[in-house]
Amino acid sequence: MPLPLLDDQRPDWERDGHDWPHRAASRFVEAAGLRWHLQEFGAPTAPGLLLLHGTGAATHSWRGLAPLLAQRFRVMAPDLPGHGFTDPLPARRLSLPGMAEAVGGLIDHLGLSPRLAVGHSAGAAILARMCLDRRIAPDLLVAINGALTPFPGIANILFPSIARVLFLNPITPKVFAWSADRAAVRRLIDGTGSRLDPQGLDLYRRLFTRPGHVSGALGMMANWDLPALSRDLPGLTTRTLLIVGGDDKAIKPEDAFTLRERLPNARVELLRGLGHLAHEEAPERVAGLILAEAETAQTATP
Repeated sequence: MPLPLLDDQRPDWERDGHDWPHRAASRFVEAAGLRWHLQEFGAPTAPGLLLLHGTGAATHSWRGLAPLLAQRFRVMAPDLPGHGFTDPLPARRLSLPGMAEAVGGLIDHLGLSPRLAVGHSAGAAILARMCLDRRIAPDLLVAINGALTPFPGIANILFPSIARVLFLNPITPKVFAWSADRAAVRRLIDGTGSRLDPQGLDLYRRLFTRPGHVSGALGMMANWDLPALSRDLPGLTTRTLLIVGGDDKAIKPEDAFTLRERLPNARVELLRGLGHLAHEEAPERVAGLILAEAETAQTATP
């Protein structure tokens, strides 16, 4: 079935990105059949770091964290396909392997071989898939509240199915966008266990009022096959740091401790008092953990 035709309702760089965080770090590139929006931070000669945001977000999610990581790394942070200011993938490529392949095409185009890969939620799942598929070979993988395992019980069946039904209905993104006022966005973010400042809430509201962005997020969820990823995770030999917000209401914090037992080379850091968007709530705390682990893994060594 074809992708809903919402490209003309996607976020517009001049309209919606006129005051985008770190706008001077932004550029657009053509790769893997898409026009990508990405932000680059740090010295070009520094070790490479790939940052991937989660479902429904964009590069604004890294506004506090990216500059801190750029003190030691060359940071590349794209908007994922269908999110923010990046083109959507065609329906036949809307899967976890398809998304991983697209991001792989982007970094090939950029000539980036990341020594460190950091992903939030679904972004961590993409990076794990890329590691398993040998598209990247970082010294360290960091998952911030990573969506790496299936939803429990019947939710694992119902959630993707419901997302697929909503995605295929072209009215759904419009209805969601029309209802995305400031109060609704605050309720949505609060529901993840996180508390964001007014700027953070406004940036999400700006994206959620664009049906094309909503469609991109729904399409990503509708085609996510986490059971397949979960089956492959014991083969993930990459050194892995699982950063977990203790108040995360989107992904159960205890799942990370269970997952640690299935990964050959992983450990967990629990951040009490933070929710699903821990890296936006406390970028300094998250950066400290990442940089310390990178130092131990000698990832920051050129």
